Amino acid sequence: MDRGGRIGDEGERGREREARVVRPLRIGNASGFYGDRFDAMREMLTGGPLDVLTGDYLAELTLLILGRDRLRDPRLGYAKTFLRQLEECLGLARERGVRIVANAGGLNPAGLADAVRELSARLDVPVRVAHVEGDALPLPEGALTANAYLGGAGIAACLRAGADIVVTGRVTDAALVTGPAAWWFDWGPEEYDALAGAVVAGHVLECGAQATGGNYSFFTEFARRDLVRPGFPLAEIHADGTSVITKHPGTGGVVDTGTVTAQLLYETSGARYAGPDVTARLDTVRLDPDGPDRVRISGVRGEAPPPTLKVGISRIGGWRNEVVFVLTGLDVEEKAELVREQVADAFARAKCRPAHVSWELSRTDRADASTEECASALLRLVVRDADPEAVGRVVSGAAVELALSSYPGFHVTAPPSKGAPYGVFSAAYVDAGAVEQVAVLPSGARQSIPAAPRGGVRKGVGPLSEPDLSSVASVSSAASLPPLPPVVASGPTRQVPLGAVVGARSGDKGGDVNVGVWARSEGVWAWLVHAVTVDCFRQLLPEVGGLVVVRHVLPNLWALNFVVEGLLGEGVASRARFDPQGKGVGEWLRSRVVAVPVDLLG
Repeated sequence: MDRGGRIGDEGERGREREARVVRPLRIGNASGFYGDRFDAMREMLTGGPLDVLTGDYLAELTLLILGRDRLRDPRLGYAKTFLRQLEECLGLARERGVRIVANAGGLNPAGLADAVRELSARLDVPVRVAHVEGDALPLPEGALTANAYLGGAGIAACLRAGADIVVTGRVTDAALVTGPAAWWFDWGPEEYDALAGAVVAGHVLECGAQATGGNYSFFTEFARRDLVRPGFPLAEIHADGTSVITKHPGTGGVVDTGTVTAQLLYETSGARYAGPDVTARLDTVRLDPDGPDRVRISGVRGEAPPPTLKVGISRIGGWRNEVVFVLTGLDVEEKAELVREQVADAFARAKCRPAHVSWELSRTDRADASTEECASALLRLVVRDADPEAVGRVVSGAAVELALSSYPGFHVTAPPSKGAPYGVFSAAYVDAGAVEQVAVLPSGARQSIPAAPRGGVRKGVGPLSEPDLSSVASVSSAASLPPLPPVVASGPTRQVPLGAVVGARSGDKGGDVNVGVWARSEGVWAWLVHAVTVDCFRQLLPEVGGLVVVRHVLPNLWALNFVVEGLLGEGVASRARFDPQGKGVGEWLRSRVVAVPVDLLG
């Protein structure tokens, strides 16, 4: 089908609808976060045929950033990068007939839609612009932002009305795919299996190059040239919700069942992946190779969405400051103890001192090192308080004044600052019927989008069970699961890093971190599901301490998903931890040494 030019008249749109019945939707991604590769939009538009190009710009941290932008200028509150990308690519998208759908509207989708229209007029590239709103909710006391996670129905309505560009506020990441798919195939709100298939495809696409080899545990198995500049992913979605994940020919990266599995486990928890459009059953997902750089996703079952919508709330949590002391050479522990005592003495003498003080010594030093940097350890001081004065001069002064009166070789990685505000993210839930999603069509007409038929299971609630593999929390949905493999027979083992036999990917959800772990063979899976219990997980990651850990089992993917509640404190914006988004927790787990049956080591 010729998709060149702007889709405008009814005849052309009618022919387009007929063509959509007989071929899959080809939908790509050009952004996984606010700050992703700027050239990706052009690369995706020029790399091969597409029907829709999406961009995900919103993370929990992003809304806090946009909220602070809007405080400075009420006209802002959207991802400005998206506009700059469109300035280079609007004509190209029009020429190729590719519709663009992005959540770059952030806290001000109407403002971004107006800015796109102004850009269209300035470039003399006529496009029909629509936006979706209704996610912004009344602010709780002390909150900077409060936004409900909407589904894709508003996007579908905008596309049905002929929009070439659709911008939204806070929709779920997968809604950027479910909306176009529902439009393309005329799915109704209760076609749960098809919608669930689109949700899974959307979850694979949403983080861009993470589906094509980026951040992948087994990256050393790929040719280095493939990883220098991985291509962005796309999906071919069929009318029944099955899909094929792939990328444009000739682009870098790799798409295989491993890269897709890793992304499926990213920032999820149990078997039910609940969203505003549908609850996708991750325990029903089937992955199969479909040729070079092609993975077919099939078998996805869906259930009604839960009766509530998630709401992300961000606020300014207080003020924060940080100083990193460099400890070089001998007597590292003694040097660290001296500077801690000196800073504590300075704080005790101050009229105003920080309420929360934490220290962390990272032994990055090596004995008999050939460079000074390799001979040095890092001692990190982090302070927090509701009062900016308590983390300002009192902290920077305490650090600077030690320059000539502390441990030998005293220096810091950067001059101490006056401190900066930090954010806190929290989640709440509201009745789905209380949130009105509105599609503002290219004509300017406002179309209210009714809530999808509700039902399903709220987060953390439902008939979830699993055979008792250990005396620890471990859950999955039992009804449709294949039987778990028997315990691996005893035999000789070898002490090796866990990553010798499994992959992992981790990420943040508010203050929680999830760690997805998967096997690449049935034999390893049979060992993994019985060996890596919650007790084992705690032993391997002592930082987990007394936190709540829940293990979810996904046999179809040969995978476990661990959710650690509260490891990241009050979320990424609070920067309470060395790795505030938990991105490296999975690789830390893989580096830990365990006893693995010799037969599995190959």
